[in-house]
Amino acid sequence: MIEARQLVKTYKNGSIEVKALDHVSLRVDKGEIVSILGPSGCGKSTLLNCLSAIDTPDEGHIAIDGYNIMEMKDKVVTKFRANTMGFIFQFYNLIPVLNALENVELALLAQNSKIENTSIQAKKALTKVGLNNRMEHFPYQLSGGERQRVAIARALVHNPSIIWADEPTGALDTKTGNKIMDLILELNKTELMTFVIVTHDDRIASFSNRILKMDSGRFLKGEST
Repeated sequence: MIEARQLVKTYKNGSIEVKALDHVSLRVDKGEIVSILGPSGCGKSTLLNCLSAIDTPDEGHIAIDGYNIMEMKDKVVTKFRANTMGFIFQFYNLIPVLNALENVELALLAQNSKIENTSIQAKKALTKVGLNNRMEHFPYQLSGGERQRVAIARALVHNPSIIWADEPTGALDTKTGNKIMDLILELNKTELMTFVIVTHDDRIASFSNRILKMDSGRFLKGEST
């Protein structure tokens, strides 16, 4: 599903260069849950951004489901990302003036889905994450865990092959974070979605099928990529 080879990404600040990715390679199979574990600033979010075509590495090769995303033109890669991928972030990124249903519908409208279908699809996604009774509530009326469930529903509403999760439990307490990870495991099993999770938390990484430990822009020696 995901193959990356020898990725290099360097950031420059005047005369200072920081190599965020230092010849990183990995493979992720369809249906896997893989966690990229490491401290802040180790390059894991940069890697996620490059793999998901939000950012572009300076060197290397990335293929998603057999497609070389680094050879795609901007409009093509944007459409490919919208159709193939879903994103979960630490701070939810919900629109405060929209209720849960409208937040999920918005993700479909952004993809030019037929308007008459968006409500049905959004309701199905919210039901999958256990929010069938909270669809009309606004973000300020929801708990942190419920907000993250809305964000997950938004990520999966268009049935993506891959969901990228950047610190998906970072803003949650331990108990709520565990519930979110249990939900990710359930979705992985029932929807056969591939998850790539960035985290600094060993406990969250332990929910994965495989853990890749990262530091200073590289996977630690001996890690199976």
